[in-house]
Amino acid sequence: MRAAFAGVKVLDLSRLLPGPFCSMLLADFGADVIKVEDPNGGDYIRWWPPLLGKNSGFHIVLNRNKRSLTLNLKKPEAKEIFKQLVAEADVVLEGFRPGVMDRLGLGYEVLRAINPRLIYCAITGYGADGPRAQRAGHDINYLALNGVLSYSGRQGSPTIPGVQIADLGGGALYAAFSIATALFARERLGEGQFIDLAMADGALTWNCLRWGKYLADGLVPSQGDDFLNHGFACYNLYATRDGRTMSLGALEPQFWKLFCATVGRPDWNTPAYFEPGPHQHDLQQEVAEMFRTQTLAEWTQVFADTDCCCEPVLNLEEVMADEQTRQRQMVVELLHASWGVYQQLGIAPKFSLTPGTLRSHAPELGEHTAEILAEIGMNGTLQEQLKAGGVI
Repeated sequence: MRAAFAGVKVLDLSRLLPGPFCSMLLADFGADVIKVEDPNGGDYIRWWPPLLGKNSGFHIVLNRNKRSLTLNLKKPEAKEIFKQLVAEADVVLEGFRPGVMDRLGLGYEVLRAINPRLIYCAITGYGADGPRAQRAGHDINYLALNGVLSYSGRQGSPTIPGVQIADLGGGALYAAFSIATALFARERLGEGQFIDLAMADGALTWNCLRWGKYLADGLVPSQGDDFLNHGFACYNLYATRDGRTMSLGALEPQFWKLFCATVGRPDWNTPAYFEPGPHQHDLQQEVAEMFRTQTLAEWTQVFADTDCCCEPVLNLEEVMADEQTRQRQMVVELLHASWGVYQQLGIAPKFSLTPGTLRSHAPELGEHTAEILAEIGMNGTLQEQLKAGGVI
């Protein structure tokens, strides 16, 4: 098996979710990701409960396939070690507020002088400039300030999404794409570059469909006003008799027609099913009343052989046991010497020539420090001195 990013070395100083998810994607496809952590605790997410053994479940999922190096970058000796690593690295990834790396003496211009081919990706909340550049924030704030929350949920109040859209979709995925793009560009141009990635900017682009609608009709989006936003009966969530939920996504005429036929309500199949108006509320109420007559299992069986985009809302335990999830190898059982058997997330993209692999567990704090320092010529005696001085 060949790895797409084999030979690519990433120095990852990021913490928590966005940066580590990004570097996990690179590591899954062969990059040597060195997780650079402070000796006094490391990445905060390591210790967040609940724990599996001595490690956070969050850390275990996000930091597989990586090596951990401890460096106290406030120490001059640590800065020099980092610069040595930069000389041979391809990517530096960090998630500090703008200016932090410059104050440490390790900003892009300093590192670029050491290695002109270096790709430096900075994931921040609001970007390197603008009035909010230095403002603290989290996923909920980025989504709030960029309109996503304003029309999320049913009419009434915004709702918090169950996953971190800005952190993952606006930050981590854009960062991985940007780094891959910069690596491709480097092959043609011969030099690296700086990537200024704001999670708020990334989250803003997730408005693309609502943005296009607003351009065309001039109506400010709100809860329940659109066919993808609880506004239409044919695309909605419906409670079942046992308190579970079915998802209906019969947007296209053929799917709606088949849905109506399957539930014995051909009278619902009129052109108005896909037109906005007060009738949508009434139709939703009728469909909701129907779904409340049977349990989730019964409705799942009703639609088992009917291709009309009606599926049960599964909980995570059910998803992990789902035949489709297993067939796609999106749940992988691994064995750790201390944690025992555990279920790791699989790798989503399936490459025919350079597939991603799960090669190692999430590292203990500083687990690979000696190994990595030895690779740049530092012997055991020197390492002991650095340890005694609080450098590693």
